[in-house]
Amino acid sequence: MSLAPRSLTILGSTGSIGTQTLDIVERLGDAISLNFITCNTKASELAAQVRRYKPRGVALREEEAWRTFKQLCPEFTGPVLCGEEGLCEAAGHEGNDVVMSAMVGFSGVVPTMAAIQRGCVIGLANKETLVSAGAVITAAAKEHGAQIIAVDSEHSAILQCLVGEDVSTIEKIIITASGGPFRSFDHDALRTVTAAQALRHPNWTMGAKITIDSATLMNKGFEVIEARWLFDLPAEKIDVVVHPQSIIHSMVQFTDGSMKSQMGVPSMLVPIQYALSFPTRYPLDVARVDLAALGSLTFEHADVDRFPCLRIAYDVLRTGGTTPCIVNAANEVAVAGFLRGDISFVGIPALLERTLEHMKSVDQPSLSDILDADSEARRISTSLLNA
Repeated sequence: MSLAPRSLTILGSTGSIGTQTLDIVERLGDAISLNFITCNTKASELAAQVRRYKPRGVALREEEAWRTFKQLCPEFTGPVLCGEEGLCEAAGHEGNDVVMSAMVGFSGVVPTMAAIQRGCVIGLANKETLVSAGAVITAAAKEHGAQIIAVDSEHSAILQCLVGEDVSTIEKIIITASGGPFRSFDHDALRTVTAAQALRHPNWTMGAKITIDSATLMNKGFEVIEARWLFDLPAEKIDVVVHPQSIIHSMVQFTDGSMKSQMGVPSMLVPIQYALSFPTRYPLDVARVDLAALGSLTFEHADVDRFPCLRIAYDVLRTGGTTPCIVNAANEVAVAGFLRGDISFVGIPALLERTLEHMKSVDQPSLSDILDADSEARRISTSLLNA
């Protein structure tokens, strides 16, 4: 069995998911050809990727980075696109079969929409796209015939559990969480958490922003919202359970009481390759689970009292409208402030709630409403942070 050749564009090729996607591209050989790779500012890293992986074109969001790339890589004869327009042109290019949306944060929304409007298969690692604009994105995917395949390990696990199943028999899905580095911390200990501590995730190696989100459980809250749109389920059918070993990546419980789980060592290479080859499964040289060596797998309830970001995510999912977008924008501001030392760890959820109090939600938003809400939430949360 062989994978039919597919042309791939990677949005955010210099980030954690982007570089691992390039690793998979190299492993799959002629099955994947690179169309465009893109980044925001990392011109030198992009130039190195161009020399190694030979894409047909590139795009850089920042003009200064675009100029730097042209100086660093004068031998490159393919298109060198610039700005958000350039990213959207790359994402919506007629040569794309698959687009890996691996940009960080809200910046991925508009380019991902461009890929959807082209009718591509979307490997979605940018969860903020569905968190902020789930209704708009899924409606556009249906209109244009685009298929969205989750790259998050949890949602990929759910997808794998649902292969061959009737979705009407789903009783609930159970998203697992490692609990992060502060799973056992009490309220007082959480008040003194530093950025350096929060960046040391016990199981996964990820970018700084998502690592902080994992520590606050905001990332898990975003995954709940993302799951609502990916699998068309209400909040009441989406649970979170803490599983410190991160071996079971998520589970599905069915109406007959049966439960399926997907297991594996913590590695993003597996869900990335699965998204690129779906529905086919291909060999992959990663470590295997040794159940006897593990001895036991444990589970705990997620504590929304100590980690209120998860509760906030459920609240805004039920409220709907632009409230998830508002929380996503405020969280990006809060995490950046925490990494700079401008706000405490427990100040992150507090800033989200204060921002929500200062804004009015649009019930049935358009993409324009989403963009406006994001901009206003950033302005307000920044003002509150600096007050």
